[in-house]
Amino acid sequence: MSNVKISPSTRKLAQEKGIDIEALARDLGRSTIGPEDLSRGGRTPATPAGDTSYWDVDHAQYGPVTEEPMSRFAQVAARNLAAAQALIPAVTHHDRADVSSIEALRKAWKPDAQARGVKLTALAFHVVALARCLREFPRFNASLSADGGTLVLKDYVHVGIAVDTPHGLMVPVIRDADRKGLWAIGAEIADLASRAQARKVGPTEMGGASMTITNLGGIGGTAFTPIVNPPEVAILGITRTETVTVWDGDSPRPVPMVPLDLSYDHRVINGADAARFLARYAAVVGDPRHMLV
Repeated sequence: MSNVKISPSTRKLAQEKGIDIEALARDLGRSTIGPEDLSRGGRTPATPAGDTSYWDVDHAQYGPVTEEPMSRFAQVAARNLAAAQALIPAVTHHDRADVSSIEALRKAWKPDAQARGVKLTALAFHVVALARCLREFPRFNASLSADGGTLVLKDYVHVGIAVDTPHGLMVPVIRDADRKGLWAIGAEIADLASRAQARKVGPTEMGGASMTITNLGGIGGTAFTPIVNPPEVAILGITRTETVTVWDGDSPRPVPMVPLDLSYDHRVINGADAARFLARYAAVVGDPRHMLV
């Protein structure tokens, strides 16, 4: 039985258009489909509305080319990203956090992780830290109404995890992350990431996140500007940990630091709020005891 919530009239219209409701819900990352969503299931351009003449070019006149059709999944993602960039006045704040204590804990707990059959990645610590900070900074755990007149403050903490897959970026969600421990979150991350790769994450397992984490640390880079995933008001980017020399008086000390990139909707969050949020986040990551109390 379908888990997608859709009215009978909209379902009938989808059938007439030949649209797969389950696939569309999965592509949109939602469990509810309305009539306005059905146009997204057709072959509409992936470019934003407006002057598209810049893309209307015969590239073959300049040299050999091949053509590859964009999948429906990729087209939906492109439209969502274009809309986010067009509608959200986004700013990115950069900082970094000392992860030496986290790495020490991961090393010390490795036998426990093996016994539990759980790979305790650094990302699990980041999810717990973000959940803690979202409780402390409620404006980051909010959504702005479509007309911009109402701010919806959420009394739950759901953290989205961006997963790079062969068929495009998917964002499964860890529900009630503030109520779960490190081991449970570590196991859930592994499960969601594995099923996302196989495209076995259902519509009800995506959407509704308080904030999303997008982690490029396993690939590389020192900083980037993640795009806010509406209707969220912020997104946290993480890149590869690097060793930085920190001075204690006259003595140099190598410290593993993870770069942090926080993009936020400036209609809801100002620069000072973003700086305080990321400073607090870095403090929680730097001293994992904050995650255990």
